[in-house]
Amino acid sequence: MRIVVTVKYVPDINTDRGFEDRRVRRTPDEGTLNELDENAVEAALQLVKAAGEGEVIALTVAPPDGDPALRKAFQLGVDRGIRVSDDALAGADYFGTAAALAAAVRKLEEDGPVDLVVTGMAALDGLGSVIPTLLAAELGRPALTLAKKVTVADGVLAVVREHDDVTEELSAPLPAVLSVTDTANTPRLPNFKLIMAARSKKAEEWTGSDIGLAAPAARTETLSAGPRPERPEVQLVTDKGEGGKALAAYLIENDLV
Repeated sequence: MRIVVTVKYVPDINTDRGFEDRRVRRTPDEGTLNELDENAVEAALQLVKAAGEGEVIALTVAPPDGDPALRKAFQLGVDRGIRVSDDALAGADYFGTAAALAAAVRKLEEDGPVDLVVTGMAALDGLGSVIPTLLAAELGRPALTLAKKVTVADGVLAVVREHDDVTEELSAPLPAVLSVTDTANTPRLPNFKLIMAARSKKAEEWTGSDIGLAAPAARTETLSAGPRPERPEVQLVTDKGEGGKALAAYLIENDLV
């Protein structure tokens, strides 16, 4: 079984994030592998193990600064890492990123089929959550998204997903695109053996021309970006029997009910 996992290098959520030239500011020393992508990597590794054989390939669209995401994926156990890097892709929107990922998957299929593309449920920098669906559309494959439980048998992908009080069981033939939630599994911690093995692995770099991708025109544009507003000072109300009325008045005044 051959699986591609999309990964992304994102700013650490515990750092002071910001924007430069209307783009998210990214620095090598203040970033990390997108936490939700660790669930995707874990799902892929488990599916290959269940199949008895196969390969897990981590794929990212990023400048060289994005290599730490691939290094972390190596430490988690992936077999191969590929970074698509091209100046024409700088600042690409969701559509451009999906097109680049799809082109890389098609390039990989020149030396063998890709049975499954797995993604996390979202990237913690943009929280768009649309890449799985856009990628499936680019590849012309079925998409099963937000899976909590995943199995593959006899060439069929089956998932269980939950929405509020509804549980869905869905299936689709391979090849397909899958996204998993943060409750789908518990990502493994890199052990000494995996960390040492990762040191000998090197990420491959592909350009847009390598994958036959012309620079896609952006369909979206960021018009402005700025720091979030300061939080207002906390208002403390001492309840002397009228606390309920004060709370109700506050909620009504601020259109919260």
